[in-house]
Amino acid sequence: MGQCVTKCKNPTSSLGSKSGEKDAGKSHGKKGGGGGGGTGSHKDESKFPADVNGTKSPEVTVETSVAPPQSPGSVRRAEPEQEGEGLSLARIEEMFMRYKDEHEDAILEEGMERFCNDLHVDPAEFKVLVLAWKFQAATMCKFTRREFVEGCRAIQADSLQGICLRFPVLLEESRGEESFKDLYRFTFQFGLDADEGQRSLQHSIAIALWRLVFTLDTPPVLERWLHFLSDNPYGVRGISRDTWNMFLNFTQSIGPDLGNYSEDEAWPSLFDSFVEWETERRRREREEQEERRRNQEEEELHQRRDTETDAITDCSLDGAA
Repeated sequence: MGQCVTKCKNPTSSLGSKSGEKDAGKSHGKKGGGGGGGTGSHKDESKFPADVNGTKSPEVTVETSVAPPQSPGSVRRAEPEQEGEGLSLARIEEMFMRYKDEHEDAILEEGMERFCNDLHVDPAEFKVLVLAWKFQAATMCKFTRREFVEGCRAIQADSLQGICLRFPVLLEESRGEESFKDLYRFTFQFGLDADEGQRSLQHSIAIALWRLVFTLDTPPVLERWLHFLSDNPYGVRGISRDTWNMFLNFTQSIGPDLGNYSEDEAWPSLFDSFVEWETERRRREREEQEERRRNQEEEELHQRRDTETDAITDCSLDGAA
């Protein structure tokens, strides 16, 4: 689940293809040849030989129908182009070719931008992550031919309009407990640079992907966790797969106030650091709030004293007058 799909180095381009050669070879009538000193032209006829008694058998014209040989292309044309409820593999291939890179058999960054524009979605929004998940894309900003074709088949869409109409269903599916767990784990692998052989997410990419994957259902602790990573008091350079996966468990089992967190449980050490940092942050925040409250009370007390003093002064002036 959530694992990298195999990249297609030599993907086939024959799915739904209509590129077969035209039927070759036609049936031709035979031309009778002059033989044995015979003269004149002959019709396309087969004649029975003479009887043994010397009499000739009646001439019978035999018309034969020879089926032309079928080329491989004509066989492919005979194959059905649709599957499921009218899904056309030819249309999927045509859509892929519309955005395919000129030099590589894949949709790359430029093609991906045009693809997203035509779908009326932002390349950085949650819908695109869900689409990449359903396509089981191995790399960000890239769809191989196999990923694109198999992905469209998986979501049962063979056009831009069809993909757009599937978005509400895909988003609802992503909110299911098991589906979201699969999407969440996929997102880690998706964020790795496969060409570089990365085993952990870059610090900044992890923050962006955490915010993206929790778009629909944001856990209460998320912003404080991301604040901790942005502040980066412990010099975190990368996020491991274990830390990524365990954070989902953390959001589901630890309360918003972190009161039920225990260092004795098998949490990654970074979580211990986060709880310590968050506890200290809250302590400082309470002290600052208490300090602001005391300052406000002192200010109000001074204002009341100043008001009382002004009132006494006014009374004294009135009595003297």
